[in-house]
Amino acid sequence: MALNLNLPNILALLRLLIAPFMFMLLVNRELFTGIHESWLDYWAAFLFVLASITDFFDGFIARELGQITKLGEILDPLADKMLTLAGFLGLMMLGRADPWAVYLILTREFFITGLRVSAASQGVRVAASPMGKMKTIVQMIAIGFLMMNWPGGTLLLWLAVAITLYSGFEYIRAYLKV
Repeated sequence: MALNLNLPNILALLRLLIAPFMFMLLVNRELFTGIHESWLDYWAAFLFVLASITDFFDGFIARELGQITKLGEILDPLADKMLTLAGFLGLMMLGRADPWAVYLILTREFFITGLRVSAASQGVRVAASPMGKMKTIVQMIAIGFLMMNWPGGTLLLWLAVAITLYSGFEYIRAYLKV
């Protein structure tokens, strides 16, 4: 398989690279002596927003310019999962995200990823639903609010849990229909 590094794939790779640095800012605060923790929150949030923007643009560019590739179909969801995993786990370790909420979200993510891999091995493509896209948006907003310690972050997190679980049921239903 040719590597096929078009712009959407480069943006997904950039997201893959940003996620561990964002995670480090959240959980390895001792590495940044002399820097106030609020600045580490700001930098982590900045990296998260930057990575989230690449998520929007890689999909938009791939669809609009017809640059959808097999590599992109693998990289994009992987980069999304790494980014949200880094955000939710980092926030949980800081005590800002409820462990049960994180567990429910990550369990759904792993289960649906396995379902999609199983479907793909059978030649079936289970496309992202509008609710799946909404799930990603609400998760990203919740992560941003929690990173910045803004009011309403916990409420947004539980809203993300509800939408995440519902969209998971939609994927299961779509898979069973096929």
